[in-house]
Amino acid sequence: MNQSPDQGTRPQIIVLDTGGQYCHLITRKIRELGVYSEIRPSETPASELAGVLGIVISGGPASVYESGSPQVDPAIFDLPCAVLGICYGQQLIAWHLGGTVSPGKKGEYGMAHLDLESSAALFQGATGRQQVWMSHRDTVTAAPAGFDVYGATETCAIASMGSAARRIYGVQFHPEVVHTERGRQILSNFLFGVCGCETDWSPREQTSRIEEEIRQRVGDRNVFFFVSGGVDSTVAFTLCLRALGPERVRALYVDTGLMRDSETPFVQGVFESLGKGIFAVEYAEERFVGALAGVREPEKKRHIIGEKFVEVQEQILASGQFLEGNWILGQGTIYPDTIESGGTAKADLIKTHHNRVSGIQKLLAEGRIVEPLHLLYKDEVREVGRELNLPEELLSRHPFPGPGLAIRCLCEDEVRPVEPLDAGWLAPLHSVGVQGDSRTYRPVLLLEESPASPGVHLKATEMINRLAGINRVAAVTGTHTPVAELKTSAAYITTERLDRLRAADSIVRSLCLSSGFEHKVWQFPVIIVPLGAGDRPDSIVLRPIDSVDGMTAQSVAMPQALLDEMTSALLALPGICTVLYDLTHKPPGTIEWE
Repeated sequence: MNQSPDQGTRPQIIVLDTGGQYCHLITRKIRELGVYSEIRPSETPASELAGVLGIVISGGPASVYESGSPQVDPAIFDLPCAVLGICYGQQLIAWHLGGTVSPGKKGEYGMAHLDLESSAALFQGATGRQQVWMSHRDTVTAAPAGFDVYGATETCAIASMGSAARRIYGVQFHPEVVHTERGRQILSNFLFGVCGCETDWSPREQTSRIEEEIRQRVGDRNVFFFVSGGVDSTVAFTLCLRALGPERVRALYVDTGLMRDSETPFVQGVFESLGKGIFAVEYAEERFVGALAGVREPEKKRHIIGEKFVEVQEQILASGQFLEGNWILGQGTIYPDTIESGGTAKADLIKTHHNRVSGIQKLLAEGRIVEPLHLLYKDEVREVGRELNLPEELLSRHPFPGPGLAIRCLCEDEVRPVEPLDAGWLAPLHSVGVQGDSRTYRPVLLLEESPASPGVHLKATEMINRLAGINRVAAVTGTHTPVAELKTSAAYITTERLDRLRAADSIVRSLCLSSGFEHKVWQFPVIIVPLGAGDRPDSIVLRPIDSVDGMTAQSVAMPQALLDEMTSALLALPGICTVLYDLTHKPPGTIEWE
């Protein structure tokens, strides 16, 4: 094994960032395979890339033929290194080398099946028909001269192409995401079979490195955390505790009134187990819930919550009741928090995280924040937590969003009925999605069939690809009112609606734990939406998903008996009209509805 990166190793692989949501995920997957890699802006001159063994061009939300779209230095294709273009990256290769890129007749989002017939080095041990993950609108319609076409999907005739002689390859799908079943093999083939890399990086045993980074970043200052009790903030806090000692680290939990049932006592128990006198609770429900009155737009909700956090934080820190003198703010920020907030150079904004609002950006610019986990993904954070001997009960806990139930309590401004479509019912509920690496905010298609029906998840994917105006499909699992009579209402975040959501979430969590389903999914958001009739104006959405890191996610089918029991219990709640089951993968839907 070569010397480690902190001893001066140069990256063997450079990932050129064209603004894709998965840019850092590519780098992480390469590091998982034992090869040190770094990210550079897409326009990095070829002269600055001399000496690397391989270049990967990431996906991105733009179109190569549009003015101002991210580009690469064409001279990279004449370097003596290998090149792999992913999604937009494949399109850039075609565009620069004489091929043709055109708008697709319809987008392709989520799972697809690749028919691959090639003995190319990129696909050694990964030939034949296979599941891949797509997120694109444009397609390569003619490969450059000298390039072979290696595979196709139902809607994409050139899903992979390459020139073995020039060691330049392109794939329209995303081999870096877990749902591309042979993606790891394809990336490994590129690294070791095409580029000739050697292993020089271990994704484990990061604790010592991170603790040293903390000491260098913090210096002689103290660290103060506003913790959520989730995996990220707890692991980050514990790392600082180990690196600096208990006399220099403090934690405060802000109960915003947007928490799940029994959340505050759970968090208290976690942090009191780490040490005495390091943790306190601030109750601020009126301030947060009051600030959200009459707000519908999800980005505005996130901004309000983020700025309110900063306001509360500044008042608490100014009071001197927890830390006096020189301080720095600690956060459990991980890679996806910055990526989906447009944190890469050209990434499209999908959602703003509470730890990336303007108040936090100001602290970052002033050097007053330490983020020990900023290079890691959720599964890597859990591995670090295991190195720290944190309890598995905490580490295996489902992720919970920083803004809390506010982004699981959907709001609408108007009374509007559902509309019949050939495929189902169009519900005028707007939720956030990610399609072609861009943010969408679109209605939901409702299906009157069981989420356990064979092929229903595939049908949902096909519907979203075919119908341009939607980004989600949900099945109706039970209702007090015929679907044709459902309508939205003007509804916002109120204590009454939050209490309904808390009650629903408590039922779901209890049944999932008792049945064992809790451990079969990565996360299970429960959402309340203003869709109903009469004295039952709201409905509940069930969103069980499987994921590794939150960057992509797959909707999971629930056992029918459990779903029936859960639906009955939810429909018995006051004010709840219908129970829906989200069939949508990520992409095209985000994990949360917003």
